[in-house]
Amino acid sequence: MSSMSFDFAPDFRPLAARMRPRDIVEYIGQAHLLGEGQPLRKALEAGRAHSMLFWGPPGTGKTTLAELVAHYANAHVERISAVTSGVKEIRAAIEQAKAVAQARGQRTLLFVDEVHRFNKSQQDAFLPFIEDGTVIFIGATTENPSFEINNALLSRARVYLINKLTADEITQIVTQALHDKERGLGKRQLVMPDEVLTQLAQVCDGDGRKSLNLLELMSDMVADGGTFTLDMLTQVAGVQLAGYDKNGDLYYDLISAVHKSIRGSAPDAALYWFCRILEGGGDPLYVARRLLAIASEDIGNADPQAMTVAINAWECFHRVGPAEGERAIAQAVVYLASAPKSNAVYTAFKAARALARETGNQPVPVHLRNAPTGLMKDMGIGEGYRYAHDEPNAYAMGENYFPEPLKDSRFYFPTERGFEKRIKDKLAHLAQLDLTSEIKRYDD
Repeated sequence: MSSMSFDFAPDFRPLAARMRPRDIVEYIGQAHLLGEGQPLRKALEAGRAHSMLFWGPPGTGKTTLAELVAHYANAHVERISAVTSGVKEIRAAIEQAKAVAQARGQRTLLFVDEVHRFNKSQQDAFLPFIEDGTVIFIGATTENPSFEINNALLSRARVYLINKLTADEITQIVTQALHDKERGLGKRQLVMPDEVLTQLAQVCDGDGRKSLNLLELMSDMVADGGTFTLDMLTQVAGVQLAGYDKNGDLYYDLISAVHKSIRGSAPDAALYWFCRILEGGGDPLYVARRLLAIASEDIGNADPQAMTVAINAWECFHRVGPAEGERAIAQAVVYLASAPKSNAVYTAFKAARALARETGNQPVPVHLRNAPTGLMKDMGIGEGYRYAHDEPNAYAMGENYFPEPLKDSRFYFPTERGFEKRIKDKLAHLAQLDLTSEIKRYDD
């Protein structure tokens, strides 16, 4: 019986894995790191490597970049994922690194995917081996390292921001895969019309891996030499929901966009970002809570009604449920965005708090102190206090309510906007009465 032999072994890996760049020249994107003359590129080309953290969205090349670091540094690679690994796997990787160093004299690059999923003790397990050079540590994370990575680990690894790929870069990745005859789809001579390529780049929203996955799915729907269509793309891509992760950076970015749009008096934009949160499955009550903060911080006394509108929207959601409740919150979003703006109270509160922190040893003036007992009254506590309601216009002209060294302090500066202009005019009138009282005392 004769045996069969093959001249090649078929590569069953997904297209995205086959098209993984083998060197810097093939790598698309992150020009701010790998462009000509950039420090990271120069370090790689010189064969130097240091511990790093790659922070960026999914599908932007973090894993590939770690592989390239290992390639240029001629380092052995150990890979672990925080999703499926624990301290046991960390120790095994470290032991393997030690064995490789002893047997081959080769350094090990330890790549940790989703490193933010490790808890503090697990992250701490890397520290001594980074310190003694056992491993070159590279962690990949989609979350902000400032919040998710221990300070001790942060201080030992340089953070590189990995940007979302642009539409042009996605186009380059897809085109490269279409024409590559060795690893890609080049031998099939498939045709990608510009309109389909443009839509594909838009659908992928900066995710290079997703673009290749969708390209591969579409390639299964067309014969060699055939042409891709928008209908094929719709079938493989489905409905693209708004990107949203309540535990991720986009969660905070969308909330921030709502807040800043309201502050900027842009009701349409504020409403759009609120709807993005809803479409992504976000909690409308989180937005309702933020509206209360906005009413105080950014509107304040320019429209005191804003606080009431925000509270009523929150209460409405609890009473009638999401359908009508979301609309009530939308109404509040539009109202707050359209309202006059003032951060005068917000600024005054911060300034007063700072002064209180610095002058906490100043005693309360005697005339402002409470004297609930006869003994305290006999001691003069509370003496000299002027009851405002007994004064003309219910205002005690020239009275000082501060500790004497701080009597000229002022924090609140009302604006000319909305209801706050009336407050400003009122305070200006009272200040004029104080001045009149001071002049009269001087004349007497």
